[in-house]
Amino acid sequence: MPANVHYIALVLFDYMRILLFFALFCLTAASAWAQPAAEPKLIQFSGLVVTSLDGNMVPVPYATISLPEKRRGTYSDHRGFFTIVVEKGDLIRFSCIGLETVTKRVPDTLTQDRYSIVQIMAQDTLTLPEVVIFPWPSREHFKIEFLKMDVTPELQRIAAENVANEYVAEARRNPDMVPYGGRESANFYLRRQSREYVYFGQTPPMNIFSPLAWGEFFKAWKNGDFKKKQ
Repeated sequence: MPANVHYIALVLFDYMRILLFFALFCLTAASAWAQPAAEPKLIQFSGLVVTSLDGNMVPVPYATISLPEKRRGTYSDHRGFFTIVVEKGDLIRFSCIGLETVTKRVPDTLTQDRYSIVQIMAQDTLTLPEVVIFPWPSREHFKIEFLKMDVTPELQRIAAENVANEYVAEARRNPDMVPYGGRESANFYLRRQSREYVYFGQTPPMNIFSPLAWGEFFKAWKNGDFKKKQ
């Protein structure tokens, strides 16, 4: 009899241990199930940078969007669009020449991994003192140098060609023959650099697959733009 009692006690002890383990397992699974999903750490921060010009909202091209606390950033393209990966609470700084710098903080209450804004930047007007530069110390020196100036026939011929009516008319018909100025060259370089950064690491889209490009092609075809001009 004592042996049987001892055996029954061991069986009951093993049974209770199994029940305790099963109960702990159920509690652990329930707590893990009830725990809310982890909030996203990285956020795709995108938006549009605009400013007011003559009463209209226009995009701000090539504005700098930086994270000063992390020493990295990006800049908007020629349409004012930008995108960058940030974290909650990051400090974002918008700056551009001629506009007031704007600083914002990414909200720490976001529950999604995407955040978009339209950032408006105000005009920053600076009034500088007038500076007058004279090529000669006095009017007398200017008079002497002006009277000594000798315009050669070659310079006169070049000046006459530049203001000739035929040259001006041809330049209007064919703008490609006129070389780019400083501002045009800078804009072309910035647009090309922006395009390279936007499609960095991927193949740029081809207009052959663009329905808008095909629409313009058929429209020009119907209008007879591709016919030989007599």
